[in-house]
Amino acid sequence: MGGVFTIPAGTPFVDSLAEGLALISGADPLALARISVLLPNRRAALSLREAFLRRSDGAAVLLPRLSPIGDIDADELDLTLPGGLDLPPALDGLRRQMLLAGLLAPTDFAPSAVQAADLAGDLAGLIDQVGTERVDFARLKDLAPDRYAEHWQMTLRFLEVLTQHWPQILESQGASNPAERREALVRMLIGSWQASPPDHPVVIAGSIGTIPVTADLIAAVAQLPSGYVVLPGLDRDIPPAEWDELIPTHPQYGLKQILSRLGLTPQEIRDWPGTEHRPSPRARLLSLAMAPDPARGSDVGTVEAVSGLWRLDCPTPHSEAAAIALALREVLEIPGKRAALVTPDRHLARRVAVELRRAGVEVDDSAGQPLATSVPGIFLRLVVEAVQEDLAPAPLLALLKHPLTGLGWDPAKARSEVRHLERRLLRGQRPPGGIAGLRAACALLPEADRERPLPLIAKLEQALAELTPLIGTDKVPLGDLAAAHIRAAEALAASDSEPGAHHLWAGQAGAAAADFLAELLETGSAWGQGVRGEDYPALFGGLLAARAVRSSFGTHPRLAIWGPIESRLQQVDRLVLGGLNEGSWPAEPADDPWMSRPMRRDFGLPPLELRIGQSAHDFAQAFAAPEVILTRAARADGTPTVPSRWLQRLDVTLTALGAPPLPAGPWLDYVRALDAPPAYRAAPMPRPCPPLDKRPRKLSVTRIETLRRDPYALYASHILKLRVLDPLDKPVDPAERGTIIHGALETFVQAYPADLPKDAYEKLLAEGRKAFGALLNDPAIERFWWPKFEQLADWLIAQETERRPLLAEIGTEVQGAMVLSGFAGGDFILEGRADRVERHGIGSLSVIDYKTGQPPAPKLIQQGYAPQLPLLGAIGQAGGFKGFGAAPIATLEFWYLGAKPKIQPVAEARKAADATYTKQVIDDAVIGLRNLIAHFDTSTAVYLPRVKPGKYGGDYDHLARTREWGGAGDGS
Repeated sequence: MGGVFTIPAGTPFVDSLAEGLALISGADPLALARISVLLPNRRAALSLREAFLRRSDGAAVLLPRLSPIGDIDADELDLTLPGGLDLPPALDGLRRQMLLAGLLAPTDFAPSAVQAADLAGDLAGLIDQVGTERVDFARLKDLAPDRYAEHWQMTLRFLEVLTQHWPQILESQGASNPAERREALVRMLIGSWQASPPDHPVVIAGSIGTIPVTADLIAAVAQLPSGYVVLPGLDRDIPPAEWDELIPTHPQYGLKQILSRLGLTPQEIRDWPGTEHRPSPRARLLSLAMAPDPARGSDVGTVEAVSGLWRLDCPTPHSEAAAIALALREVLEIPGKRAALVTPDRHLARRVAVELRRAGVEVDDSAGQPLATSVPGIFLRLVVEAVQEDLAPAPLLALLKHPLTGLGWDPAKARSEVRHLERRLLRGQRPPGGIAGLRAACALLPEADRERPLPLIAKLEQALAELTPLIGTDKVPLGDLAAAHIRAAEALAASDSEPGAHHLWAGQAGAAAADFLAELLETGSAWGQGVRGEDYPALFGGLLAARAVRSSFGTHPRLAIWGPIESRLQQVDRLVLGGLNEGSWPAEPADDPWMSRPMRRDFGLPPLELRIGQSAHDFAQAFAAPEVILTRAARADGTPTVPSRWLQRLDVTLTALGAPPLPAGPWLDYVRALDAPPAYRAAPMPRPCPPLDKRPRKLSVTRIETLRRDPYALYASHILKLRVLDPLDKPVDPAERGTIIHGALETFVQAYPADLPKDAYEKLLAEGRKAFGALLNDPAIERFWWPKFEQLADWLIAQETERRPLLAEIGTEVQGAMVLSGFAGGDFILEGRADRVERHGIGSLSVIDYKTGQPPAPKLIQQGYAPQLPLLGAIGQAGGFKGFGAAPIATLEFWYLGAKPKIQPVAEARKAADATYTKQVIDDAVIGLRNLIAHFDTSTAVYLPRVKPGKYGGDYDHLARTREWGGAGDGS
């Protein structure tokens, strides 16, 4: 009774298949259980089970024996063969990858363990493809190496070596290649059928035989007395002449190949029992779009074909994901209605899952979540990355702040100790590496802070004691590295109440991580010669990235995300086909690192473009669903994208038929409405007005400049007591260079306050070396900053030689203060520290400010926006400097210590400085200061931000939301 059948595109495949199987079995419920059904994959088998449940309205029913084609039941076959089944198990997964990586590691192909593992994965794929396509590696010797580039010749030589060693490795493992074992199983199955045809129906459904062994299986089932072949979506309306000329990228090419194998034409194929040949208008539209001549099927009913079809061209991938999520979420408002997203774009799939989670919906993603981005996966990666980076601040803090890190304390104490370590040791310039470096940095802390970080450092040292030396070793067994990694992670994850294993391996992601590491421990010995310890973090991350965590519960039963392969034979009421851009769907054929296209052709492997044909068939099947939304992003990463070739063909066909463009639907409008605020109102400028008794009564001259330029910054720092944290790994920036130069000059002048030594230049260089200290070990500083300091030292000695005879006294880093009275809030203390104060023989003073950056412009000083040096002059004039009595100020000078050192007195523009002008500048600065203090001593005075914006942003601009009220928009 058997034969070859089809279920047309647009007809629910699994429901029709279930109905036909019921018709074949008749009224006997036991007859259905005797039918064997072979399906493309496990998800298709699950979908058929659900179809039977829908057909029986949830009542119990005996199901057929359902088997995915890739998982022929070897145990069942063993019982049916007269001599039993004598095949070694398949060697696949991580163990095979490790064995192949062991072959690659000593060669020039893979200088590092990471490259060896990556290439081993590709090589395993090549071995599977060679076995699947029934090509013998012995044919490599028939390839003419001289026809290929030199690096391909090297590849050929290596592959020939592989063919000599790999069979021996398989034999030593008592295993076989997966593709070869599957081939042998199918051949045995076919042989058993031919020797003794089964007395029950055998159905193979949903496959188009794109690989030889599946084509053999289809042909064998077609020849059985009770064999049924059910082809998906055969287009029997394609004219014979066009059918004969189909190319590999056409959706029907695979079906053409299998029908040719069976010796049948499309018109000879019958409808599956329970269905009838009623071509879907949607399927006819796409068939026409794929045809060489779009005018062929001008009789397509476009109104019916485009009914329930939308096209959504979104501006960005983010808006595409949000629109898809809303389109899926909309379906849940209709009881019983189901929807799914089909896309090969994993980034889009994850974005949609996140957007649905925003709506409180967990969706079943067939590809799962990458284990590397799960909570335990990230933690495990951070452990080895922190060790590899020698406990550098950024990776160390990422590890210590991970939610799984407990350090044997309760969570609150762990967080508190980590924050303290961050503030005291890890902010600013990087401490020396490793545990010893952290302890050395502790020793430099103030005595009150010195002891607190030590317990945390001790716990780190204990947890990482075994792993740290292994990471620095040249050759280490991979299993030893994995074992030390596990012990370190468990020690770090421990809390005060539970061991780390209870936290680390909990939940689905934890269980998946535990399984992966157990497999890595077991297979690590396959990498015989070991790996470099420094390669382990990248190797671990690369292997982990290939694993996924799949949710087995908690997802919504009516929504799903599928890849094109998983979507085969699936059916829902609304299908979103997302990521329809060239390079995404269809994907560009991936380059084979082991064979070029000419080599593949000469070797006998099929062209990579065949995969596009299979992808086109998946698209065509999905396109015929009741409701279909086609989506794409017009730009990705700021670059315009190209619509999928299928969308382009569809556009051309609709234009040729005189049909209007496909509607976009309302979902992008929903996205805009969802994120749009009810009304936009810029944040107002903050106007803090603290009580008078909270306002500062003592400020330094530098803070006076802050109060003048940006009162809000002074409010935040002195009244709110907010302090800016140094960045992690703070570079040695120009400000640090200025500090170093100040320190060298201070110690030199203190050592020689009167006469200069004969070797003054060498002495100043010696002080410079002390000030630079360990920074001179940095090649960049040693090569760029130190030569500039040598040039500066020469200029400074020349200045000192010229000035010293005229001076009675020199002071460096001189502290000073003065009291200003007569304010509503009481006396005000002005403090300051002068880089250098000189007393001349006539009793007057010069106040000098060292500047490694450009000194302020005279205009800013005159306007009061740079009052620092004039106010230091006021302190000196009033006798406020320690060790210096009140005296007139002869000059106020900036010493520019940059690329071209010079002395820049405070003077009127284009005029020389004199004592009268200097006194006027000082008096004006004092008057300006008194007015400023008086202003802020009133209860209504507010601390406005950035009254006179400077060239650079301030530390507190983000708190003041300056960019918002300033009209530049939110800069976050």
